[in-house]
Amino acid sequence: MKRAIGIIIHPGFQLLDVAGPAAAFEQAEHYCPGSYSLEMLAPGGGEIESSSGMRLTASPLSADAKLDTAMISGGEIIRSMAAAEAIVAWLRGANVRRTASVCTGAYLLAEAGLLDGRSATTHWWSTQDFARRYPKVKLEAERIFIHDDSVWTSAGISAGIDLALALIEDDLGPAIARRTAQQLVVHQRRPGGQSQFSGLVELGGRSGRFVELIEWIRARLAEPLTVERLADRAAMSPRNFARAFALETGITPAKAVERLRLEAARMAVETSNASLDRIAEKSGFCDAGRMRRAFLRSFGQPPQALRRAATRA
Repeated sequence: MKRAIGIIIHPGFQLLDVAGPAAAFEQAEHYCPGSYSLEMLAPGGGEIESSSGMRLTASPLSADAKLDTAMISGGEIIRSMAAAEAIVAWLRGANVRRTASVCTGAYLLAEAGLLDGRSATTHWWSTQDFARRYPKVKLEAERIFIHDDSVWTSAGISAGIDLALALIEDDLGPAIARRTAQQLVVHQRRPGGQSQFSGLVELGGRSGRFVELIEWIRARLAEPLTVERLADRAAMSPRNFARAFALETGITPAKAVERLRLEAARMAVETSNASLDRIAEKSGFCDAGRMRRAFLRSFGQPPQALRRAATRA
């Protein structure tokens, strides 16, 4: 059965939000002919300019579009409010089996009411604004992608490839999804629960205020890193530091330390042959059991599974 995939764009769309998933579906069709057809759609159709200035040609988005899956691109949604409103109106009446969004495309799904009461994610930079605008959505800001019934949402830009691979696995099974990932030369599909590591913590906060502190933490992951010690390094009182850090990064200092430890541990698990006990010690988890529990909470998989997946990729 051929599944019609409609990728819906708008002026200011992010090119990789479109190209990444399109390439994934193209490769899956190569491995399993007759599975997918792709169509670019936009309100009014014609040449649509992306945020980079490059253009794609789209067919008109119409009420009678016969799609299996509608995927909404993110990007500069406010560049054309008329186009955004047209997409939202279309979504409210769309008769499709699945609806998905990449990056800030989640705003359009939320505006259409499709995310009310559902779990969803979007680009880490937009999470605070998104949560304020759409309180009925169960926003899980750290997730790479989320599947809640017939609605799928994903984080920023490259996570659209993870989302597409998950949709392919849902349709055609893990073997085709794995071969597609290998052909695209990307890591075998990351689990949706994996954290968006390239977020505010990595940048030292929205203003970069804590860049030096983050680098200082990275160099001392095996040491005790209490709020009091971090506050002293930042030359602030513990209370003021905790408040300022959470405001800048969106998470507590303790959660940030755990995230940085997870990042370091995951990298070591996937790229080295060091024992799990040694990795746990160097990354500050003290023992492999504690590290395993942290991996399960954040990635949904134990370290051994991630190591096996990295070896096969």
